[in-house]
Amino acid sequence: MKTIDLRSDTVTRPSPGMRRAMAEARVGDDVFGEDPTVRELEERMADRLGKEAGLFVASGTMGNLVAILAHAGRGDEMIVGELAHTFLYEAGGASALGSIHPHPVPNLADGTIDIDRLRRAIRNPSDPHQPPTRLICLENTHNRCGGVVLTAEYTDAVADLAHAEGISVHLDGARLFNASVATGTPPAELARGAESVMVCLSKGLGCPVGSVLCGERGFIERARRMRKLVGGGMRQAGIIAAAGIYALENNVERLAEDHENARRLAAGIAEIEGLSSPQAGPPPTAWTNLTYFEIDPDAVADRSLTADILVERLRDKGVLALPVGGEQIRMVTHLDVGRSDIETALDALRSAVNGT
Repeated sequence: MKTIDLRSDTVTRPSPGMRRAMAEARVGDDVFGEDPTVRELEERMADRLGKEAGLFVASGTMGNLVAILAHAGRGDEMIVGELAHTFLYEAGGASALGSIHPHPVPNLADGTIDIDRLRRAIRNPSDPHQPPTRLICLENTHNRCGGVVLTAEYTDAVADLAHAEGISVHLDGARLFNASVATGTPPAELARGAESVMVCLSKGLGCPVGSVLCGERGFIERARRMRKLVGGGMRQAGIIAAAGIYALENNVERLAEDHENARRLAAGIAEIEGLSSPQAGPPPTAWTNLTYFEIDPDAVADRSLTADILVERLRDKGVLALPVGGEQIRMVTHLDVGRSDIETALDALRSAVNGT
């Protein structure tokens, strides 16, 4: 039985073309700045994002961490959404390794943070009792808010507020190309207000590993030192950087297929009694490839049905999904999932809800 893995878009495997690009990559010692393929990827990504320079890192978490460490220091504070990946899912690295204090504020349903709420969260820099605010972190697309897109105008508004106060903005753009394709907005426009932006290669772009952090050259040099500090110096990394170049050339526009499959998935879920998905409704800006749904225990035949139980039933039927707390489940479309897989997954979900 074929397994349909909808837990994340990180589960993709390199295509034959990507594998060939990796096998044939020119390599050198990247710590000495001598890997031509790494340098090409960094330059290409920086150009796509409208920034001066790029830094190839092992993961999105590493990219966000070294960005935060390059922007702020011990005892400084960063403002972050309470549902942000940097706050929830990155092992507290900024505070554990950088002694940088996170100041979580509420995310709205569309992934944004209210501008007035941000303004009130900024500390008084002349008060010695308060940690100075050095950084605001945003996320686009926003994972826990359903893969929703933050507009360029919103990011610009946050940047205007931050820059007026001498504060930097970092954009966790792990799925920024999803946001770009979903709205038809160039990624450079979505990132223009931020001093730094990180894009993950191993999610929707289908690479086996890696992310790229971009910003001004001086910032990237600081981030390079931070990458070394956290153990991220890589040697003949062109073998994996080649996958990123291949993805930029071949896997960006096709993200629209993942978005369409996610729309079909959400619509089908909404037709199953006892399940509901916000992605089945109109988006605040645009939905992308993440589909969240919830179980209403009062509307299903089996009143004991929980997210964990439903996920186990789906696993037995060859469909993998991710429980994310309470009665909520996440399914993510990606390049290894086709339209027929979505229909198969919906059939399995209907059967699993009914206990058959």
